[in-house]
Amino acid sequence: MFDVDHRTLYSIGDLARRTGLSVRTIRFYSDAGVLPPTHRSSANHRRYDLTAVARLDLIRTLRELGVDLASIDRVLADEITLAQAVTAHAEALDLQIRVLRLRRAILRAAAKRNSSPEEMKLMHRIVQLSEAERHRLIDDFVDSTFGNVDANSDLLELLRSAMPDLPDEPTAEQVESWIELAELVQDDDFKASVRRMAEHQAAERADGDRTGLHHELTNHVRDQVTAVIAAGIQPASAQAGPVVSELVARYADTFGTADSSEYRAKIGIRLSIANDPRVERYWHLIATINGSPTMTTLAPVFTWFTTALQHHPEP
Repeated sequence: MFDVDHRTLYSIGDLARRTGLSVRTIRFYSDAGVLPPTHRSSANHRRYDLTAVARLDLIRTLRELGVDLASIDRVLADEITLAQAVTAHAEALDLQIRVLRLRRAILRAAAKRNSSPEEMKLMHRIVQLSEAERHRLIDDFVDSTFGNVDANSDLLELLRSAMPDLPDEPTAEQVESWIELAELVQDDDFKASVRRMAEHQAAERADGDRTGLHHELTNHVRDQVTAVIAAGIQPASAQAGPVVSELVARYADTFGTADSSEYRAKIGIRLSIANDPRVERYWHLIATINGSPTMTTLAPVFTWFTTALQHHPEP
């Protein structure tokens, strides 16, 4: 890489004064073979020429950038190019940065949760799960809650397709969301609640309800009740009565039945079973992990409607 120039020779002390490096460091590079002496004096002292000075400048620069001595030696021996060496080092740094950012995110999440040492260890293990292991955790949750139940196929497909894909460089919020999601899908009480929803849906399907997800109906209820809540109408008030009647009529029309006290009670049961805030939390966590838009919460809407049905049970 360098053409040797024998005209001027320097001792290690001269190189130290010229470059600002310590004698010990220069001697280490020389002993390591990346800075061989150009010449030795009669007293066997190492001497270096201007080419060695240039070589030492390159060594110092690469070492300050973190390039290992083995790679530097290969560059100086023309076994690899400088570009190849720094590219490899940059890629290694990319990996280190990703690891450091992940560790930082875990630490910030642990600080926010005021985690114990045991929980921090568990958090680290959870975050280190591979993509396949993360997906299997969700698959196991779906299997345990919807297995052997004639649930809506569209819903099952949505659950299995909406997998948490933690990025290589997650934010603290994404790490915390993944940890919470992993805890949630392993919570027996939550799984039992979702199982009840699946079984209730299966019972309705057995009664002839094969209409699947009713997006238009849900959107109508959301819009109507949101407006009612904004207007300050309380579910127990007389003003809520006509609203309930209109909504129940829309339900009855969608499902091919008629408004009655029994049907209102049935809707109330359907809403109370479905209105577990942890279900919305599940979808919120998935969206946060994947960097997707989060859904608008329907909990206040269903809570208002369920309460209104209780206060207005008769058509």
